Amino acid sequence: MLRLFACCLLLGWAAPSWITPSLLAQELPAQGGRLEDIIYARKYGCALTMDVFVPPKDKANGYGIIFCVSGGWMSDKRAINPVFVQPFVQRGYVVFAVVHGSQPKFTIPEAVEDMHAAVRYIKQHAARFRIDPDKLGVMGGSAGGHLSLMLGNAFQPADPKASDPLRRHSSRVAAVACFFPPTDFLNWSREGEVQLGEGALRAFRPPFDFTTRDPQTNKLVVIEDPQQRQAIGKTISPYYFVSKDSAPALIIHGDADKLVPLFQAQRIAEKYRQVGVPCELIIRKGAGHGWKGMDKDLELFADWFDKHLRGLNAP
Repeated sequence: MLRLFACCLLLGWAAPSWITPSLLAQELPAQGGRLEDIIYARKYGCALTMDVFVPPKDKANGYGIIFCVSGGWMSDKRAINPVFVQPFVQRGYVVFAVVHGSQPKFTIPEAVEDMHAAVRYIKQHAARFRIDPDKLGVMGGSAGGHLSLMLGNAFQPADPKASDPLRRHSSRVAAVACFFPPTDFLNWSREGEVQLGEGALRAFRPPFDFTTRDPQTNKLVVIEDPQQRQAIGKTISPYYFVSKDSAPALIIHGDADKLVPLFQAQRIAEKYRQVGVPCELIIRKGAGHGWKGMDKDLELFADWFDKHLRGLNAP
């Protein structure tokens, strides 16, 4: 089930707006539809892409939602399921299905950077997409939920003096909705339990193989020191970035989840409560890491975005 939401974006340099022919060649269709392989950044000679789902022009509401297509921090265009985006497109949202740099090649910190790049790209081209750059939502499940909460809490500020025009935009989003997200790798199922690719996540070790460069050979070397690994683990745990500036979050989690324990959702929900930012935690009784009828929960996501992006009351 962890791979249900698989989809990845590659970390690296964000392509300036004047050399993004994939977008320039695909004008938004008035009747709505899907724009494929929009390049939002480049790194190590590779293009990072997203697919964009557009509602009919006369149905558009002027807001956008980012879909973190990621499961186990694996990402692939083939994992983009149009069924998942339809509840939002039907309400008039433009949906950006973002593919980040995938494990086993890239680590979690790199995937996080890719997501920041995607947000900045979308904001840079907000007028072309006909959306409000300050009212973006983000959603995902499992690893995609983790990345969503990183954007909602550990966003990067704008640099008005940056030579790269994309970095003149912040990566801040306005609302988050997610399923069963990892939130604190240093306190996994209980206080003090560190989980960085061991135990329940041992099948997902590659994204936790954080690296550094050997100064003599320039070779990438996996960091093995526990203290260094935990320090990095803290930087990729959204729990430690929750503040009064965090984006409101909706989390849906099963209480029988054996992969990502409910403790993860409860922990960050309590942190949200402490800082006074709206966070709703819905617990599915007897549900594991995914359950029948999750498609209906997407309507709850849409209600959440209607409320926190558009200012509408849920039905």
